Amino acid sequence: MPTEKEKMCNGDLYDPMDEELVRERERAHRLTHMYNQLEDEYARDKLIREIIKTTGSKIKAEPGLRVDYGYNIHVGDNFYANFHCVLLDAGPIYIGNNALLGPNVLIVTPDHPLDSTQRYNGLEYAKPITIGDNCWIGAGATIIGGVTLGDNVVVGAGAVVTKSFGDNVVIAGVPAKMTKTIQ
Repeated sequence: MPTEKEKMCNGDLYDPMDEELVRERERAHRLTHMYNQLEDEYARDKLIREIIKTTGSKIKAEPGLRVDYGYNIHVGDNFYANFHCVLLDAGPIYIGNNALLGPNVLIVTPDHPLDSTQRYNGLEYAKPITIGDNCWIGAGATIIGGVTLGDNVVVGAGAVVTKSFGDNVVIAGVPAKMTKTIQ
């Protein structure tokens, strides 16, 4: 019988109130709280590499960073997240090299079932998110589980990204639609 954590990581329905998952979220929340209070850049760099599973060179997140677990987040080289970035990583989040995230960006893998009984019983599931290299996610944008963005994608401020897009595009709106290609 798989554990709730295994179910979560496999994208199956799971109980987020499982004791192990609660403990792991509490740990991640404590670490991000500490991270958000630190002023010393060296200490911040060391701690963010403890919070986030895989990091490339040069990673920085401004205060207000929030994660669910941290161990499902993988970022490449030259990652920057502006103030109040939320990465809900019940499912894996992969972000390529040279990523810029504006303030108040939400990247959320968990989702809730349409079946009201399952929802009422607190079950949820998670879908992975993949963001390619050289992407810029504008202020207040939301990217939901199951989305893959190619390389060189620009997401307009306030966009809600509910489907995947290929390389070299600008997307904006609610729901996000392609507004132009990038040469």
